[in-house]
Amino acid sequence: MAYDSNNIFAKILRGEIPCQRVYEDNQVLAFHDINPKAPIHVLVIPKGAYNSFMDFTIRASFEEIAAFFQAVTKIAEDLKFGDNGFRLVINNGPDSGQEVPHLHVHLIGGKRLGGMA
Repeated sequence: MAYDSNNIFAKILRGEIPCQRVYEDNQVLAFHDINPKAPIHVLVIPKGAYNSFMDFTIRASFEEIAAFFQAVTKIAEDLKFGDNGFRLVINNGPDSGQEVPHLHVHLIGGKRLGGMA
């Protein structure tokens, strides 16, 4: 599937839509979710044009993949989740509930989270 450069995350990356930034480096942007599911709900996205987790892991370089997941760890540390923990959610494709066709990780915490069912 071709990447849709008009998806909301692409527009955020281009600065066309504002976001409340949490973290940014050369390859990653993280910002607060506008519809949080917990006290802390951050979206972490690569700056590259990747539709989904599968697209990212197939097409991205090893360096991009490592930088992305290292950034997720740094963000979790910066948010001071500590020993209480957090949840990472990556939806892949329409049946999973992925709403935006750009890889994104939901980093969720700040309270005791219920089960996934």
